[in-house]
Amino acid sequence: MAMTLRQLSTPYPHWEYVHPQSGDRLRVVPERGGIVTEWLCNGREILYFDQLRYADPAQSIRGGIPVLFPICGNLPGDRLPLKSGEATLKQHGFARGLPWQLELLDDQSGVRLRLTDTDETLAHYPFRFRLEMAVRPVSGALEIATTIANLNEGGELMPFSFGLHPYFNVTDLSRTSIEGLAPQCLNHLVMAEAETGDQLSRLPEGVDFLTRPAGPVTLVDEAAGTRLQLQHQAPMDLTVVWTEPPRPMVCLEPWTGPRQSLITGDGKLELAAGESMQLSCRYAVS
Repeated sequence: MAMTLRQLSTPYPHWEYVHPQSGDRLRVVPERGGIVTEWLCNGREILYFDQLRYADPAQSIRGGIPVLFPICGNLPGDRLPLKSGEATLKQHGFARGLPWQLELLDDQSGVRLRLTDTDETLAHYPFRFRLEMAVRPVSGALEIATTIANLNEGGELMPFSFGLHPYFNVTDLSRTSIEGLAPQCLNHLVMAEAETGDQLSRLPEGVDFLTRPAGPVTLVDEAAGTRLQLQHQAPMDLTVVWTEPPRPMVCLEPWTGPRQSLITGDGKLELAAGESMQLSCRYAVS
């Protein structure tokens, strides 16, 4: 039987997971933020990934599924006031810049990625934590189940936000639509309320907005005749849409809280010492 998880050096160093039944494939680079760089589903590459940019470690990654923790978005002056002092957190937090651990799930149905605190994270964010993501390619879909634990033995509640920042291939931004979003949204580019329909008409020009949909959200690639549905549950039920033309991609991102959630309290999540929380989402292809 073929190895389900193996280390490969081309087209860039990564771990390849192939599902034993479906043959669907993931490429994962644990060393660079635990990022999933490819998801091949029914023979089609679903994720956008800029390999050229990725080859320059000085640049931020454009593509795959970056992980946002312990904040989504940014904070004023990159500072988070805590009872114990001030934490310093750059945009989207530190998880996407650190090495993670990778292993096969026990039933070989996918992979588990794990990030725990280090001296470096404790210097900026004074909480011992464990973040685990079980990533499973199931029939025509990708399921991501995340568990976040506060490993401190006492002290203040651990505040956090969590989000995923997946980049999805589309054929033509001018022939791309998104169904299921709420009618109003927050335009991140100017930090003001906006009409979602107006933002959607601007996908080819570049958008960055957050909505609070009531149910699943579907990315429709009209040119290819394909649909990708994000199914997400509270508290990870906010959706951010981002495009960066001319890149042929749309980011459809589930977040637990809006930007500056840990300061405003809107959607702020907290865990007491020893507690953990589970978050889940699913992307279904049709």
